[in-house]
Amino acid sequence: MTRPDQHDAPAIAEAHERSLDLMRACATQEGFLATPTQRDNYRRIWARDGAIIGLAALLGDDDELIDTCRRTLETLALHQGPHGEIPSNVDTKAGRVSYGGTTGRVDAGLWFAICCSEYWRRTGDDDFLEAMLEPLERVRQLLGAWEFNTRGLLYVPPTGDWADEYVQSGYVLYDQLLYLQAQRAIAGIHRSLHGSADHALEERITRLGHLLRANYWFPHEHEPPEDVYHPVLYEKGHGAAGHRRGVYWMPFFSPLGYGFRFDGMANALVSLLGVSDEAQDRAVDAFIEDELAPDDVMLLPAFDPVITPRDEYWDDLQMSFSHTFKNAPHEFHNGGLWPIVTAFYAASLADRGRLDLAARYRDGIHAANARARDGEPWSFSEYLNGATHEPGGTYPMGWSAASGIIADAYVDGARLFGH
Repeated sequence: MTRPDQHDAPAIAEAHERSLDLMRACATQEGFLATPTQRDNYRRIWARDGAIIGLAALLGDDDELIDTCRRTLETLALHQGPHGEIPSNVDTKAGRVSYGGTTGRVDAGLWFAICCSEYWRRTGDDDFLEAMLEPLERVRQLLGAWEFNTRGLLYVPPTGDWADEYVQSGYVLYDQLLYLQAQRAIAGIHRSLHGSADHALEERITRLGHLLRANYWFPHEHEPPEDVYHPVLYEKGHGAAGHRRGVYWMPFFSPLGYGFRFDGMANALVSLLGVSDEAQDRAVDAFIEDELAPDDVMLLPAFDPVITPRDEYWDDLQMSFSHTFKNAPHEFHNGGLWPIVTAFYAASLADRGRLDLAARYRDGIHAANARARDGEPWSFSEYLNGATHEPGGTYPMGWSAASGIIADAYVDGARLFGH
């Protein structure tokens, strides 16, 4: 396996350093801020943003950034809720802790568990792990309760994950994938500490893998696979999927049926976390190349197709926001093009040996981060408008900087998640 031609190595080096500079600007004594600027409620220690920025830090050799990853996790654990909830965000200056908006954030605890494991594996900091064992066990117990019916899949309420102003809920694939990796992380810690496997947990992990493969990918053939979660839902979902069968992974299902929009984050993670097979990866790659990624931008949308005022979900989408409505067509989650989504896809491509294509997406991330706003270059915007490709959302965002670092590291051969 050879690395792609680094024909623009100086530009890549500049982008990498500017990304690190923003991550350093987000670093505080309490952990990583989502952004160093005061915009909405972003200048806080966020579980999701902080963990992802922390994972980027762990792929490098900046000791201060790695230490800030630890402080982020310690701050989140310090403010853990009474039932094991990891905060959505913490405002350490004002002493305010949020566990979510109209509903709690399911993925906060998932990212926390994953990042705790990755930090410990990277550093060998046994004192940190000892301090985190109880918080991790409380997270594990709470997540089990959020299965509700003890059948292996988390039930996610509307606005309960990173797409916190979008219209999907129920058994959301993105959260199940993080649940799989969080349980793998906890199982790995158990094996290291005790010299033996937690067999019940290992069986749950195996079972969850089967559930994901059986219930979120509709093959062309009609024979239902084993481990179908609900046969009637599956039958109706398979029929309604139409041209999407055998093309990409379904984003969610609920008691009301399946969702069919392309979920960029889930379709990136399903490959990166080793759930999909080679044929499925090829199908998703082909769909992305043919239908989604503009050649001049090379970024993935959060979701596709866009919800417009003529869509049946438009009224629900308009009701789903915290401060102001952000999901106009081609913006934010509604078709916006995201560096952070693209970073995990680039990582999955590199992990599969598709280094040339991974490098193209890496370059797309850096180019998006370099876009100017208010007359200043390197805005590190949250996303680009899916139609105009103009920067949008909050800026500068720490996890947009982390996106470039993650993509750089994977193209250069570094890996996360136990690889």
